[in-house]
Amino acid sequence: MATRPVVGITAYVEPARWGHWELEAALIPYGYVRGIERAGGRALLVPPSDDGVGETLEALHGLLLSGGSDLDPELYGADVHAETVGTRPDRDRAELALLEGALEQDMPVLAVCRGVQVLNVARGGDLVQHLPEVVGDEKHREVKGVFSDHPVRIAGESRLGSLLGDRAPVKSHHHQGVGAVGAGLREVAWADDGTVEALEDPARRFALGVLWHPEAGEDQKLFEALVAEARAYRERRCSQL
Repeated sequence: MATRPVVGITAYVEPARWGHWELEAALIPYGYVRGIERAGGRALLVPPSDDGVGETLEALHGLLLSGGSDLDPELYGADVHAETVGTRPDRDRAELALLEGALEQDMPVLAVCRGVQVLNVARGGDLVQHLPEVVGDEKHREVKGVFSDHPVRIAGESRLGSLLGDRAPVKSHHHQGVGAVGAGLREVAWADDGTVEALEDPARRFALGVLWHPEAGEDQKLFEALVAEARAYRERRCSQL
């Protein structure tokens, strides 16, 4: 039986409680793991690390940048907004290094929520630190801890459009968004209020970021595309040995 392609999922390091224990833990919402496994991949959690990027990428065939806390605005030359909280500079550094290495190797990348923000900042773009000040409401995160439902419009001539069509329902939970778009990236989806909802790099085989949370929905298409690309990447890498 052919082995499954391995997709690394960037993990949080947070205090967690289970049984009699309350300890710092590397963790991830299980929806990410389930999405990769159902699509035929093998999920591997990748906690933040300041070194070993090459060694980590050697073990992977694809990369999923997960959601999470706000990025440190210093990364894109901005002052900290009052609503920007919970930053994790160690995670920022680790994921930026991992992403740069993956893109350099043309490894397939799917970036989710915080992940698409990491992708944009990595390419020299910046972020809107508090979307309600721009769009006038909280529709992208109406209740903290509960996903908000809304549609997105998708560019037809895009990789995302080929997967989801020209319009799709999504689940969001974010208060930040894409500002100036980074070099080489293309806007490919928008909310009805004009918020940029997805970016992709047309120069890469598969480098796609979405501001919503596909792991919270039932549509597997983004996970299936990532795993298919990871399988193809593994085959290309093996053929070069």
